[in-house]
Amino acid sequence: MDVLVADDEQPARDELAHLLRRDPRIGEILTAVSGAQALRMLTERIVSIAFLDIHMPGLGGMELARSLAGLARPPAVVFVTADDARAVDAFDIRAADYLLKPVRQERLRQAIDRVGELGGSAASSEGEILTVTVGSSVRFVSRNDVRWVQAQGDYSRLHTVDGAGHLVRIPISELEQRWADAGYVRVHRSYLVAASAIDEATLSGGEPSVSVGSVVLPVSRRLLPAVREALVRRDGAR
Repeated sequence: MDVLVADDEQPARDELAHLLRRDPRIGEILTAVSGAQALRMLTERIVSIAFLDIHMPGLGGMELARSLAGLARPPAVVFVTADDARAVDAFDIRAADYLLKPVRQERLRQAIDRVGELGGSAASSEGEILTVTVGSSVRFVSRNDVRWVQAQGDYSRLHTVDGAGHLVRIPISELEQRWADAGYVRVHRSYLVAASAIDEATLSGGEPSVSVGSVVLPVSRRLLPAVREALVRRDGAR
C-alpha cells in the first residue's frame, strides 16, 4: 500500500515514516509539510492511506480529510495527533482510526489492519461506525464487525469478530432500535445478536439459547417469536 504522511513538524514526519517502513505491507511513502501540499499531491497520486496531523498551518487535517472525500478514489484517513479532544469530529467524517502521539509500532499496525478490514477506504465501508476507547487511544468499530452485544447498565459491550469486547456509552435498547434493519435481534434483556452470527439455536425445551461461536447466550421466552422470525429471514436470504 502506498501512503501519504502530512505533518508540518519534520521530526513527527520522519518518525512516522520510519515506523511505516517496518511494515512489509507499506510501499511508497509520500510526505507533505502542509495540508495544502498534501491535497495537491493526492489529486495527482492515488494512495491507500493518508496519515494526517490535525493541527497544520492553513489547511488543517480535518478540513483536508473533508476535501479528500470528493476525490474519485479517496484514501482511508488515519489521524495522527497530540490532540485527544477531536475524536468525535474524526468519527463524523468516517476516519479509519485516530492515533495519539507518540505513535507505537503495534498501535500503527492495528490502524493499518483496520484500513484493510474496511476495504482500503473508510468512506466505502458499509454500516455504522462507533468510537471506542482503548487505553489512551480512540478506535473505530464498524457495526458489521459486531457479532453480539451485552448490556451493562447505560453502557453496552460490543463483542467483535476478533474476540474483543469494546465498551460504549449507548444503552442496548438504543442499539436494538438502530440496528434492527441490519439483522440484529434482541434475544434476552441483556443480549443483542447479529442473526448472521448465530451458529446454532435451541429454541425448544427448558432453556432456549443461541450459540455464537463458543459463546452460548440465553433466549428469553418472551422473545422466542422474534428470534425465530429473524432466523427465518436470515435463512431465506441465503
